Amino acid sequence: MKASLFLCLTFASIAHAWVSPFGKTPAQIDTKLSMSTSSSSIGAVHGENSCFLPLEQCDNEYYAPRILQIAGMYPGITKEELFAVTSTPAAELGQWSYDFSDPTGPQLGTVALPGRHMIANCEDPCVVIAEHFSLGVPMPDAINEAVDILVIVDRAVKTFAERKFLVLEVPGEGVLIKAFNTKDEIPSGSEILGRVEFVQLPWLPCMQKKKSGFMEDDSVY
Repeated sequence: MKASLFLCLTFASIAHAWVSPFGKTPAQIDTKLSMSTSSSSIGAVHGENSCFLPLEQCDNEYYAPRILQIAGMYPGITKEELFAVTSTPAAELGQWSYDFSDPTGPQLGTVALPGRHMIANCEDPCVVIAEHFSLGVPMPDAINEAVDILVIVDRAVKTFAERKFLVLEVPGEGVLIKAFNTKDEIPSGSEILGRVEFVQLPWLPCMQKKKSGFMEDDSVY
């Protein structure tokens, strides 16, 4: 997967929220698969068995934080240093951008996240890019392809919590993100790698933002 990502970096170092950073095009995505949930029967996805992800959606007026490179220190900075760094376009309203400018690093890329207490309180956070259907997150009927969502995982939290979404390594299944009502439901031999603390959803052009004043009406996912 990482090798294919590096190939994509030859052409671009940035991708917007709803575009898969792994080079897939809508034609390569199975429509039936994109509307289904994870194929694993272990645990629950979003909305099953009273288990719900901590979702937050950008609205159509959301400006994502922008990642900027530091050119140098003043006084002392030179003209060459000022123009040595690069910049990338700002994300579209309601979305975010990925930064793939460091292909040799251990990370697949970086993304700027908004200030939230749930993120600030994470001891050892990282981001996992998931396609919405893999976690059971609903999208409007007009969307028939996979949508990227940002899953913030705190790797310091490795204990079971009822109906909280855990990142587990399950024998024979690999890494899964699932929730459980009881600890006994977790397959034997599984290792808890972290817990999902926050999930960011994008706003897409097909979504009409409501302004009713009621939270349940203003949410469009």
